[in-house]
Amino acid sequence: MILKIRQVGEPALRQNSRRLSLEEIRSQSVRDLIESMRETMHDAPGVGLAAPQIGVPLQLVVIEDTQEAIQKLSPEQAAERERRPVPFQVLINPVLTILGRAAAEFFEGCLSLAGHTAIVPRATKVHVEGFNEHADPIIIDATGWYARILQHEIDHLQGVLYIDRMNARTFTTMDNHMRIWKDKSIAEVKQALSGEPA
Repeated sequence: MILKIRQVGEPALRQNSRRLSLEEIRSQSVRDLIESMRETMHDAPGVGLAAPQIGVPLQLVVIEDTQEAIQKLSPEQAAERERRPVPFQVLINPVLTILGRAAAEFFEGCLSLAGHTAIVPRATKVHVEGFNEHADPIIIDATGWYARILQHEIDHLQGVLYIDRMNARTFTTMDNHMRIWKDKSIAEVKQALSGEPA
């Protein structure tokens, strides 16, 4: 079932989500919720969806980054972002740890801020522990774009949106991003929008 994705300004997006018990994770209702979230993410389309985005305050995230989505980028852009396919996965009660100090800045979007994007700095390497849909413990060590997706989706579970972390001067409509900034480097975008003379 395709669910309604909540948009910025709705209280559900700004609340802390609660952890699920192992019994809840194994329940039919959570299995049904996961399948609906998967369908909703694919329909949007997006690479991740957190339960608060559909108004459910649970620590539950689905992620999938397909080869088809990556092929919309040039090979240079995909390499720069360290973007590789991520098979469908479910993360429940995730705990994220940033590894190292390395960070990267790229434009980032969100299904709950439809039609907008901004440059967001994110750590390039993370460690995540949690549970999968079978209530089995999982450990993920991720780099590049996968690490960005994990940070973005796990932020949702604490009521945090990318606009809380973005370079505010780079916030733009998706139309303007495609028209003006799509083929520019991050450094060029930041310089042009800095307010400083070129």
